[in-house]
Amino acid sequence: MTNIKPSTDYAVFLADLKEKIRYARLKTAVTINRELILLYWQIGSEIINQQQKFGWGTGIIDNLSQDLRKEFPEHKGFSERNLRYMRTFAIEYQNLEFVQEVLAQLTWYHNITLLQYVKSPEIRDYYIKKSIQHGWSRNVLVHQIETSLHLREGASTTNFALTLPPVHSDLAHQTLKDPYIFDFLCLTGEVEEREIEQALITHIQKFLLELGVGFAFLGRQYHLVVGDTDFYIDLLFYHTTLHCYVVIELKAHEFRPEYAGKLNFYLSAVDDLIRQEGDNPTIGILLCKQKNEAIAEYALRDLNKPIGVSEYELTKVLSEELQKKLPSIEDLEATLKEVDKEISAEPMNINID
Repeated sequence: MTNIKPSTDYAVFLADLKEKIRYARLKTAVTINRELILLYWQIGSEIINQQQKFGWGTGIIDNLSQDLRKEFPEHKGFSERNLRYMRTFAIEYQNLEFVQEVLAQLTWYHNITLLQYVKSPEIRDYYIKKSIQHGWSRNVLVHQIETSLHLREGASTTNFALTLPPVHSDLAHQTLKDPYIFDFLCLTGEVEEREIEQALITHIQKFLLELGVGFAFLGRQYHLVVGDTDFYIDLLFYHTTLHCYVVIELKAHEFRPEYAGKLNFYLSAVDDLIRQEGDNPTIGILLCKQKNEAIAEYALRDLNKPIGVSEYELTKVLSEELQKKLPSIEDLEATLKEVDKEISAEPMNINID
């Protein structure tokens, strides 16, 4: 065998081959997952058809599970529980094209989670689109459902419509939430802003998850010098989709109008001192313990910089109605663990999260 001396050309050649292999493996995994989702939908549809045709009850699922597992012992997805999920899957999604083109982009685990815990078709459609758009893992999907993202996204009080171009304004508004849930900080009682700030940085991965896709952390207590005076921004980010800097100021108290004025000053400074050619206008987010909607709207109305005001919660407090509709994280995890036992060894079900 002839040895090839390492070279730049060989390194490029090897890197290119590795990328082709990774891409081929990903395509294979996606194809296998798509075929699995379609198979499960077909099985569910056939169960429904045969029950309607012959008047069979739920006992057919038990019999079917035993016979299929006997015939295909290597396939772990034919438990009674999983067959019932297949039947429900076929009932909820009767459009084969939607199953093939949309739902097949999600793993079976994702689809089970959505079926089990999001009963409203409209809300479920929201989480389906978000999961595909952002490539959420199953655990992230569970977190977003459990914290009711569909109620919080785009709910912040902003002046974006007055300070940003329409397309940028809409996208920026949907990027913000209200409230932000910081229950992972494990802080209770009265806490100071610096304590919250430090805890957020300590849990930066979970903080970025709560902020949403696109936020890149640049620094805490970011130093600016304006007119020979030192100023320090609580948290500075860059948003890779909005292509702009994002200044976040934390307040441990109820929103006050003067907070918006100070943040407006920071945004002007960042635009002049940091912003580069091609960057969009810097956006500010005020995170307050509480806010009065009317006061926040008046405070932002005549400012010339884009600012959003949102509340944050250190502990999750959901409405009674919402609590009835949504499971606890413990319930979600317990059910998913049961499903894991039944189909985790299944060779066709490749998790590509």
